[in-house]
Amino acid sequence: MSGTDRIDVFPSRMAQTVMKARLKGAQTGRNLLKKKADALSLRFRQILKKIVDTKTLMGEVMREAAFSLAEAKFTAGDFSPMVIQNVTKAQVKVKAKKDNVAGVNLPVFEQYSEGGDTYELTGLARGGEQLARLKKNYAKAVELLIELASLQTSFVALDEAIKITNRRVNAIEHVIIPRRQRRNEPRRTNRLLSR
Repeated sequence: MSGTDRIDVFPSRMAQTVMKARLKGAQTGRNLLKKKADALSLRFRQILKKIVDTKTLMGEVMREAAFSLAEAKFTAGDFSPMVIQNVTKAQVKVKAKKDNVAGVNLPVFEQYSEGGDTYELTGLARGGEQLARLKKNYAKAVELLIELASLQTSFVALDEAIKITNRRVNAIEHVIIPRRQRRNEPRRTNRLLSR
């Protein structure tokens, strides 16, 4: 045992009482941090499951949206210039909120619409039904993309928070508590050890 493993304290009853209180405080802190790490890990696993489900659903929705685009182009012709001409600003916007999980702020993105459909009359002469289906499918795809972005951002933030919390738990458990416990042990002199 080297000299750096022990805390230098004047040997008195008051110092012993203080060290016992510090040891108890370190043990309580470790227990609280373990509970925090467990709560973060639980939310981490929930978000991971949601990410997998959302990505699976995203593949299906994008496939359907691409097919409806091909249908709409087949029936209505090339409507791109009409859409580009009528759209001046984004209708779907994203706002960020924060969700608190065990003291960790997680970003949550929400979608909201601003303004009306500026190209609602596009395809009125022909292919209107296919264009309506196309708009609905791509609206669902945008909604899923925003949800996926929110989940993945939260996933990264939680991963970092879990790593930090586990490092703190390990530091308390393997460095601070053993030092405090060694300080509370009575010192044995060489004379007692030689017997």
